[in-house]
Amino acid sequence: MKVTVGPAQYIRESGLLSEIGLYIEKFGKKAVLIGGIISRETVEAPLIESLTKHGMTLEQSLWYGGEASITNVDLLVEKLDTLDYDVIIAAGGGKAIDTVKAVAHRVNKPLVAIPTIAATCAATTPICIIYSDEGEFLEISRESKVPEMVLVDSDVILHAPVRYLIAGIGDTLAKWFETKTSAKKAIPNARNQTAIAIAGQLYQTMLNIGKQAVTSIEEEKMTPELEDMIDAVILISGSVSGYGGDDCRTAGAHAIYSGLTIFPEVHETYHGEIVAFGILAMLCMEGEDEQEIRELIRYYQEVSLPYTLKQMNIARLTEAQWQELGEVSVTIEDMANMPFDVTPEMVVKAVSKADSIGNEMLVK
Repeated sequence: MKVTVGPAQYIRESGLLSEIGLYIEKFGKKAVLIGGIISRETVEAPLIESLTKHGMTLEQSLWYGGEASITNVDLLVEKLDTLDYDVIIAAGGGKAIDTVKAVAHRVNKPLVAIPTIAATCAATTPICIIYSDEGEFLEISRESKVPEMVLVDSDVILHAPVRYLIAGIGDTLAKWFETKTSAKKAIPNARNQTAIAIAGQLYQTMLNIGKQAVTSIEEEKMTPELEDMIDAVILISGSVSGYGGDDCRTAGAHAIYSGLTIFPEVHETYHGEIVAFGILAMLCMEGEDEQEIRELIRYYQEVSLPYTLKQMNIARLTEAQWQELGEVSVTIEDMANMPFDVTPEMVVKAVSKADSIGNEMLVK
């Protein structure tokens, strides 16, 4: 049995960027930063200042390429082969960090992650999600390195656009619904039962503090609720996958998310926002009580998560597009984690029903 629960260290503090060299210096003297355009603009100046203070240098700052694709991983590995460095620093959101996790796995170097938004648990998991160069989901890859250290400056999260946190709430809500569903196929043991318990508590935390956490960012005011939400999205969510392993993986909600990425108009909608809608569709697929779905949508309304296709820029789908959505969704690895066989027709029916319920609640 081999279990990778998460990073060796997770540190979250306000103003952490100014002290970051203190934590990174143990990995060597030369660092390379890889991340998003805005993320690198955010962290570069304080990072260089702190690294210099601790006798380190930032050898290069590289854009990750804009998509977590094999093309970009290959280009970055090729570039790193020309550099002399000891440690890789990843900065950004889920796609940037996943890209660098794949790179670090290939070059076998220490990895420090600096999430600049609280939108996914990518920084604390050993897997990465690979997309095409155009942004369509391709696979869940195990050729990925879990960071040795995750450093979160809560001030950076506070001043990021609120929509990223909202997406993080959507992605994290899925931990409960998908964990309890995928675990039905597994033999109960200490690890997967612990993962389910963590996921259940995590779900209650999301319900209790979601609105306050969103308001905190809207008002640019640090609160205990926002700090808890940052930890919930980035750290605790990742630990569910860590303890549960393949018994407690993503399921129907993420499969439907991946299916929806075939439509270019949805690419302006964030990962966690689409996953949130996928939860509704998965509940419909499982035959859950419609009242439960409506109650969840009321929470979505509180935190501004989408619950209709139109809210994700999909105005209408042709019959052929509906068929393609169903056919693609059932081929996604996540769908195999459902405790029953899923057909394309079941996907279409579930997505249509979720959208119908959502539209009914738009007018109430």
